[in-house]
Amino acid sequence: MSGAEQQGAPAGAGTDPDGVQRLWTPHRMAYIKGEDRPTGPAADDGCPFCRAPGLPDGEGLVVHRGELAYAVLNRYPYNSGHLLICPYRHVSGYTDLDEDETAEVARLTRQGIEAMQAAYRPQGYNVGMNLGSAAGAGIAAHLHQHIVPRWGGDTNYMPVIGQTKVLPEMLEQSRAALTEHWPAP
Repeated sequence: MSGAEQQGAPAGAGTDPDGVQRLWTPHRMAYIKGEDRPTGPAADDGCPFCRAPGLPDGEGLVVHRGELAYAVLNRYPYNSGHLLICPYRHVSGYTDLDEDETAEVARLTRQGIEAMQAAYRPQGYNVGMNLGSAAGAGIAAHLHQHIVPRWGGDTNYMPVIGQTKVLPEMLEQSRAALTEHWPAP
């Protein structure tokens, strides 16, 4: 049995006569099609960052809840453990946050890095916000800060040439690891 068949792909789907193995990631089609993106600037336009806190933590991938902001896993991560820090309030601009929200986003970012360090021991981090669609925000209507763990050599031929990211664990496992290591208040 081929590797593709073992992973649930139909016979022959991963081993064409050209000898190239294929890594199928059908879950990414929702992201490519923009299925989780809000249709407008209002919170009731399908915003996933407004929806996630209303779900059970495991289903919404919520790692930690604060008073004004929360930490949630990115459904389409760059690396395992990729966290997003989101205010509960539906705002798009950093300057739209009030002082208390700004402070809590900063505090949760720090705590997220501490949890990630304990859970994964990355060698570095990318931390930041993409404000607006032109800046690369996939969901520009609801501000969110990325915390992406990085390791030396984590960019290889797969994402560069194959436009495919190989992640070594499922989102549920990432959530469990980060929740376990989130610092106590």
